[in-house]
Amino acid sequence: MMGSEKKKTKPKMVNITINLPQIYDQNIQKLIKMKVVPSRSEAIRIALREFLHNEYKNLKLLGFFEEHV
Repeated sequence: MMGSEKKKTKPKMVNITINLPQIYDQNIQKLIKMKVVPSRSEAIRIALREFLHNEYKNLKLLGFFEEHV
């Protein structure tokens, strides 16, 4: 390995249990069958990532991250 290359490591995963409405799971199963997502876990990770990204953008637009001097 060259000196400037960094070894890529997977982010540490945490196992959690959640309760979802049955219709959510049915729709996730449809997405899996359509090969849109490979698994329930990945579908939920994608949804959460998009939610957090959108919330960050909304808070930024509202000036939440501006420094008050």
